[in-house]
Amino acid sequence: MIVSILQGIADSPRFQHGELYGDKILQIGKDKFSQVNNITQVDGLFIVDENNIVTTHIVSEGKRSFVNIDMSYRNYIRDTKDTLQPVFSDGFKGIDGTFRIALSVPIINSDSGKYIGIVGVTIPTESFFSLYGNIHDINSQFLVIYDKTGTLLAVGADKSLLAQNFFDDTVQTFINHNPILTNLTQNLLQGNPGNAIYDYGRGERFTTNYPVLINGKPAYFIQIVTPTDIIYSEINNVLFGEKLQMFTLIVGTVAAITTLIMFLIKWNIVLNDEVKKRTKELQESNRQLSLSNQEIAKANEDLKIHDKMQKEFINVASHEIKTPIQAILTFSQLLQRYPERQTEFTPAINRNSLRLQRLANDILDVAKIESRTLTLNKEIFDLNEVILNIIKDYKSIIVKENYKVILLFYPSKEVLLVEADKERIAGVISNLLSNAIKFTKEGEIFVSTEKVDNNSNNPYALVAVKDTGVGIDTEISSKIFSKFITKSFDGLGLGLYISKNVVETHGGNIWAENNNKNGNRGAIFYFTLPLINNIKSSNNTIDK
Repeated sequence: MIVSILQGIADSPRFQHGELYGDKILQIGKDKFSQVNNITQVDGLFIVDENNIVTTHIVSEGKRSFVNIDMSYRNYIRDTKDTLQPVFSDGFKGIDGTFRIALSVPIINSDSGKYIGIVGVTIPTESFFSLYGNIHDINSQFLVIYDKTGTLLAVGADKSLLAQNFFDDTVQTFINHNPILTNLTQNLLQGNPGNAIYDYGRGERFTTNYPVLINGKPAYFIQIVTPTDIIYSEINNVLFGEKLQMFTLIVGTVAAITTLIMFLIKWNIVLNDEVKKRTKELQESNRQLSLSNQEIAKANEDLKIHDKMQKEFINVASHEIKTPIQAILTFSQLLQRYPERQTEFTPAINRNSLRLQRLANDILDVAKIESRTLTLNKEIFDLNEVILNIIKDYKSIIVKENYKVILLFYPSKEVLLVEADKERIAGVISNLLSNAIKFTKEGEIFVSTEKVDNNSNNPYALVAVKDTGVGIDTEISSKIFSKFITKSFDGLGLGLYISKNVVETHGGNIWAENNNKNGNRGAIFYFTLPLINNIKSSNNTIDK
């Protein structure tokens, strides 16, 4: 999971263009540092350039940050640069005396193949390996972890053995030079799984060991040490029901991934067909109308833009699905290994599966829009009531995620009855609220509705979503409702494009503007929907 996040940083546009320091790079680093720390304790995220000089270093509170230093003396830096592959380092002591490992990923330009630098993290070994089991209490089952040199990265027997080599006198004296354990460990460090029963003076143990393979090569080596009296007392704890549930969950996950891949393939075919169609139209227009040189150049430029959009979409989609797919596979493997921790792993699998489902639904909606097969399941409903329910849901999310945002609703005094597809209109509102929250780090979001008559027989509902966030970037303000337009580092940039088509298919309009009047800031998004005529006013009110 950590390597997946680091690879996402290396593949992001700024890093692909060689931008390895500055305020924006620092902010990206801080965001990803926080994200990695949600997985495990990481005390440093570093970026080095092609000359092995640290350009950016984000550390935990209380730790010292180092920049502009040469990291060539670290083996894992040299190995990453030489192999151009992710590297899982051996253990090493930092300046502060903490024993760590490092995970590092090369930054390589995807177009030219040029080596740009390295992004990586440093992880305290004890806090990291304690995620996978007990490493301190030797009276119950515990883990012993080695690196490729035989150095102990985590050991439950005695903390003084940490960072010691297994074959040195300190460790050998501790185990009383036990030949069985020594032979078992020698075979493990040669990449061979094994097990043995022995007693070096602290009670009989049953030890199984296995190498951790990265790209087919051992990176770390694990021993699971179990007092034999625990084995004898818990031999009947495996439940058939847990295995069946795990199998069902894995099958469901594979099905979700397969479905998303099919949608991506279909969308790629649609884009290819569109390129071929426009190429044919351009050739026919050249033959029949003898277009001017300026018109031909413009048409060719449109084709280049379309081809670039296709490549960018595939890159963004690949980047977006990489994290949830990696998370689903990782937690599925953990669930298979630790079925008793089902309640811990299942929510993460469900959450990432829902994210995959949302991506698939967005891609399918765009395919329907492009092929003009988008259908509406219309029904009559009160627009105020639908918005109120959505706002209640988002208020719960704001509280749960601890966002520093206040969400307010100012409904119209009249009942706003519309005949529309309730689910798709709810999707438009949810998309506008989600964008407002995303770009409003701290502030207020106002949602309002009103009835507009214009002295005609065609009244309509006007919905406004106003925030106090960063506003709409001038680079994208004129094309914000186009496909793949986003200034965020996540998402496919399809939400506003889908929303525009849904609103216009209902006979309404949607537009946006910056809220920069009277010293204000933020953005306002509006959309309209036709109302059903001859609806009387209601005295009902809705809580803000």
